[in-house]
Amino acid sequence: MAGKRSDHRGVKGWLYLLPALLFLGVFMVYPLFDVFVYSFEEGYHSASQTYFGTGWYNYSYVLHDPYFLQAVKNTLLLVAITVPLSTGIALLISLGLHSITPLKNLFQTIYFLPYVTNTLAVGLVFMVLFKKTAYSEGLINLLITWLGGSSVDFIDGPYWAKMFVLCFYTIWVVLPFKILILTSALASVNQEYYNAAKVDGTSRLRTFMRITLPMISPMIFYLIITGFIGAFKAYSDVVALFGVNLNGAGMNTIVGYVYDMLYGDSGGYPSYASAAAILLFVIVLTITCINLLISKKKIHYS
Repeated sequence: MAGKRSDHRGVKGWLYLLPALLFLGVFMVYPLFDVFVYSFEEGYHSASQTYFGTGWYNYSYVLHDPYFLQAVKNTLLLVAITVPLSTGIALLISLGLHSITPLKNLFQTIYFLPYVTNTLAVGLVFMVLFKKTAYSEGLINLLITWLGGSSVDFIDGPYWAKMFVLCFYTIWVVLPFKILILTSALASVNQEYYNAAKVDGTSRLRTFMRITLPMISPMIFYLIITGFIGAFKAYSDVVALFGVNLNGAGMNTIVGYVYDMLYGDSGGYPSYASAAAILLFVIVLTITCINLLISKKKIHYS
């Protein structure tokens, strides 16, 4: 009798999961499988649904395409610079917010405002701040010249200047979410640990390294993983800063390259776009697996 009840509950559980499983299968698993198939179909024509062969040519083309290589370089630089910097800055700000009592809620609201603002709108504001025009040097250049430096064209100028603006913008956009998560994590640390550290006369730095950091390490790891994935998917932010001709500006990303192959000026090549998408998937999956392996040794789960 007990066995029949457990079987009945098992069937009910699967029935509850069925809508979610169908949704994931239709909108995630099947498209991924479809893209994987397209990536091996050479000369695929979307209108006639025909192709002239299968093989590795699409991957070879993408890996030798200078536009794709530039997009990979831009994306890797964006990831390597923004993820650690944004996480570190968010941690410092969260520690500051956690240690103050007056106007704490006000400061938390101010820091969270960019998160609820449209990213394209923020990008346009950044473009106004940094872009040189025939009528204005831009507010940032006015500040630079006032301090005695020479103005720089951050939007249409040298590569390093454009990458600086993109990284600055990306960090600005992702900071609010990270601050919110880390502030909540700091508030959840048991106060008894800190009381015991005070009794022992432990310094603030040692308290942070031995108590605070280990206790919030799962949240830091979560932010690093999601930060990697989010930075690898960057596209709309870059468009907001540099326009739609990202290849011409030398600031395209991997997602932008996939979009261009499908719909852009070089559009109409779904096989190449699929190959680039699969390569992006492999890169993100590899980095995520490496982080997971590191987390098993370094992350403290209470």
